[in-house]
Amino acid sequence: MKLNYYLIILLSLVLIDISTELRILFDHFTFNSLYFALAKHPLAFFIIFSYPYLYKKLKS
Repeated sequence: MKLNYYLIILLSLVLIDISTELRILFDHFTFNSLYFALAKHPLAFFIIFSYPYLYKKLKS
């Protein structure tokens, strides 16, 4: 299987961007913290949700 460095770099940058919000969500999950994490970083969460589609498109 060929590694796609574009997807690896993209996912690592997204996780670095939202690392603080993920730490808050994992420590004390509330729907309010989930809402504000999505509101502060909509592009990062969009990339996470569309990652399987990107993987499938770039693989073929």
